Amino acid sequence: MSTEQTFIAIKPDGVQRGLISPIISRFEQKGFKLVGIKLTQPSQSLLEEHYGDLKTKPFFPGLVKYMLSGPVLAMVWEGKNVVKTGRVLLGATNPADAVPGTIRGDYAIDVGRNVCHGSDSVDSAKKEIGLWFKKEEVVTYTPTIFKWIYE
Repeated sequence: MSTEQTFIAIKPDGVQRGLISPIISRFEQKGFKLVGIKLTQPSQSLLEEHYGDLKTKPFFPGLVKYMLSGPVLAMVWEGKNVVKTGRVLLGATNPADAVPGTIRGDYAIDVGRNVCHGSDSVDSAKKEIGLWFKKEEVVTYTPTIFKWIYE
């Protein structure tokens, strides 16, 4: 079975609103494996590097300020097509465009408070995981339930 990893972060609004458990549940119920997790208060330099591709956007300073406003739950999820499927579970970046049943469709209203971040490609996932996690913080294991999830 070919698997990949993705980086998912519950942003300060999601943490403060008590949405950690329902968000984790969505990924677990889908059949993905949690291989890294930590509650952290990111530094400004980490956030500026993480969102470096948005540095020239007018909303960048506000985004960094918002992400510094409280703890973030950083996670690494693993599974078949987890990057693409993770984005589907999250829903559209703008909650107004996110369908009900997605995380943002169910829990968010404003794009500036859209509850979660998810990697948009396998390459960005590798980069983001490397920024947020040390190698030894990501665990390798095979759940016994996988024989019921994967062919």
